[in-house]
Amino acid sequence: MVRGKIQMKKIENTTNRQVTFSKRRSGLMKKAYELSVLCDAEVAVVIFSQKGRLYEFSSIHDMNGTIERYDKHVKKGQNSKSEVQQCMEVRKLPSLNRTTYR
Repeated sequence: MVRGKIQMKKIENTTNRQVTFSKRRSGLMKKAYELSVLCDAEVAVVIFSQKGRLYEFSSIHDMNGTIERYDKHVKKGQNSKSEVQQCMEVRKLPSLNRTTYR
């Protein structure tokens, strides 16, 4: 049995969209974990849901270390805050809506 192709557009039904988000988020986290274990890679994934919840995965226990390592490799061309800096500020917020996968 062959799966049909999925058209890349926003899912209009909110229930279906939430179910798809949850399943694909779990699949992405699993793939990130597998990549980190099988290839000994340093992996970090940050996902914000539509409602603003933060979901994260880091192959090392300190995601800030991965973000800082990434930040060293990014060229600083703008005076405004980079997305990495904004992400680091989010890490300082209370973990009210935070779910961590390990």
